[in-house]
Amino acid sequence: MPAAWGERRCASLSEAGNLFHTAGLGYHDGAMVDFQPILQAAEARAGGAAALRARLPTPKSAAELRAVGDDRYLSLMSLRIFRAGLRHAMVDARWPAFETAFQGFEPRRVRMMSDEDLDALLTDRRLIRHAAKMHAVRANAAALHDLSRCDPGEDKGGFGAYLAGWPDAEVVGLWDDLAKRFSHLGGNSGPYFLRMAGKDTFLLTGDVARALQHWGVVARAPKGKGDRLRVQAAFNGWTAETGRPLCRLSMILALSAD
Repeated sequence: MPAAWGERRCASLSEAGNLFHTAGLGYHDGAMVDFQPILQAAEARAGGAAALRARLPTPKSAAELRAVGDDRYLSLMSLRIFRAGLRHAMVDARWPAFETAFQGFEPRRVRMMSDEDLDALLTDRRLIRHAAKMHAVRANAAALHDLSRCDPGEDKGGFGAYLAGWPDAEVVGLWDDLAKRFSHLGGNSGPYFLRMAGKDTFLLTGDVARALQHWGVVARAPKGKGDRLRVQAAFNGWTAETGRPLCRLSMILALSAD
């Protein structure tokens, strides 16, 4: 992990580690919640083991994450931001026009766009003309560029290296770090962006939250940081038990209960 962002990241992970300890490791009343009944319930609801397997996502490897260019990460990040609150199909249909308007989402170019440039885009009927989100694209281009480089001559390996280097066992810390560094990536937007990018993560959808309560992992829908860490600890236990990645555990959990 490059040292320039490593110090800040280590501080975030140290804080997360302390909270993991105090969160009780995701155990319910001192006993770990076994995943086998959850899997069996999901298979029954999905129409069998084969049908369930066909629905499960596959995360990218560390090498695959590193191989993706920063322009593609900025495009995905921006796509997630514009999808929020809108029909995904409508946003996706307009995305080629966004690629052109934002110069292929090359971070160095986008961060240099002026207020006048952004104002001009607000008159382009091919685009979704949301001023705050337009400005978020520029702000995130600058943040992504800064994350990837200390100065114009020092390469830190790109945003893909940042994602690849963050431990899956502490992914809720990555959610928090994304929310601090980038505009409009708080709440569920950060985790959804990670899923789109192929970084292994679970999601706290309504279905997942209900299933966590159904199986006795949490007493209420996860809200705060401590709740998220307790859920992370439960997922870590299930990963150790099953060998499955977080994204697959999350999908199985979502399908396991009403």
